[in-house]
Formats: sequence, C-alpha cells, structure tokens
Amino acid sequence: MSAKIRNIAIIAHVDHGKTTLVDKLLEQSGTLDSRKAPGERVMDSNDQEKERGITITSKNTSIEWNGYHINIVDTPGHADFGGEVERVLSMVDSVLLLVDAVDGPMPQTRFVTQKAFAMGFKPIVVINKIDRDGANPDRA
Repeated sequence: MSAKIRNIAIIAHVDHGKTTLVDKLLEQSGTLDSRKAPGERVMDSNDQEKERGITITSKNTSIEWNGYHINIVDTPGHADFGGEVERVLSMVDSVLLLVDAVDGPMPQTRFVTQKAFAMGFKPIVVINKIDRDGANPDRA
C-alpha cells in the first residue's frame, strides 16, 4: 500500500447515515458540488435504491485530502445485504463504524463489527446524529 493511499469501508446498521456521510465527505473535500438538489444522494444511484432509500450494492468513490488519496466504499446497512459488506471488508485496509446516537448499536451494527474484528480491523467509531432529539452519544 502506498503511504499516500487509504482504502476505507464505511459500515453500520441501516439508516445510521453511511451514504449521507459519504456525500458530505465529497462536498467538504470539494469533490462534489454542494449545490445538488436537497435530499439528493449521490451514492445511491440506481432506481431501486432511490425508491427504497437504502443502499443495496456497495459503491466506491474517492477524495483527495491533505495530500492523501482516500478510496471510500459505502456499504449496505440492511441485514439482507450483509454478504456484500463481508466482501468489501476483504478489499480495504481500514473501517469506519458509524453508530446512530439515538438508536445506539443495533443488530447489524454488531454483525458488521464482529466481521471487522474477525478480519483484524480496529474500526474508527463515529457517533452520528447527535443533534437529534433523544440522542445519547454516551450510550451509543
């Protein structure tokens, strides 16, 4: 692995904000124009994903940040697509685990975390949605 390239998978339970986080990373890095239509998600590109509001197949993108080329893989959070997450974990060198501050760790959170640990990863944990009513970041 080149010292200036990072490959990271974003994993979490369904609806904990993986795709939204990737979209925001694309905006903040200047990769994506922040003037896209409100509510439009770049990473969920096929019609079924748009209709259901969930990621079904993993998608990759990349950003340039502080001299690093960061390849990001947005993974599905729904349990029906857990095999897709396992496949992606075999292709990356780091993992970001996203946890909703209201819901806390959910069944798929535990599933993907166990898979990441089994593959030797030490996930970067990010607590998301701390601005929502009922958020409890300490519990998450």
